[in-house]
Amino acid sequence: MPFQRDELVEYIRRAARPEDKYGHQPRLYSLACEVGRGLAFDDDVVYAAAWLHDLGVFVGHRPEDPALLAHWDHVAYTVDRVPGILIRAGFEATKIPAVLEVIRTHQPFDEPVTVEATIVRDADILEQLGSIGILRAVAKVGRDTRYPTFTSVRAVLEKAMKTLPSQLRLESSKRLAEGKVRTLQVFLESLAIEDQGSLY
Repeated sequence: MPFQRDELVEYIRRAARPEDKYGHQPRLYSLACEVGRGLAFDDDVVYAAAWLHDLGVFVGHRPEDPALLAHWDHVAYTVDRVPGILIRAGFEATKIPAVLEVIRTHQPFDEPVTVEATIVRDADILEQLGSIGILRAVAKVGRDTRYPTFTSVRAVLEKAMKTLPSQLRLESSKRLAEGKVRTLQVFLESLAIEDQGSLY
């Protein structure tokens, strides 16, 4: 059976909770293709990793207990479950280790060693910048124990602006980041003017 991409899409459409988490996957794949333009990479590996990499952060897959959630390794959970999901979707078994390698090294502090992992990691960093980065961060206020207030999210956005662009590996990613960083900078400057010292 050939790789059924639609099966991954439908699986994530059902699994992505809260519902707004669904949009990250198609955007990430699209960004990864843009980042990787001109490079030789396995598109099936990038596609599978982009759609499945965050499985362990969805409600219903992660612990509900705040104490357990504080120490939750969503990557290990995801890596454990992805092979079965891919096999059911007709994914080539010999490529599964490559998908797992992308998922294992998709976070900013990771050190990707394959071109597919580098592409997806850079794209995932870009998703944390610009207007999308702002929306994704603000959506967590009050529903993620790490972000109880707007002030806590402002700190996340400030850190993203200062630290994430320098962690990008590919020149294409760095170019794409320029406008996103400017958007984030303007937002934070406007917020500093408007918050009257009482953002909370």
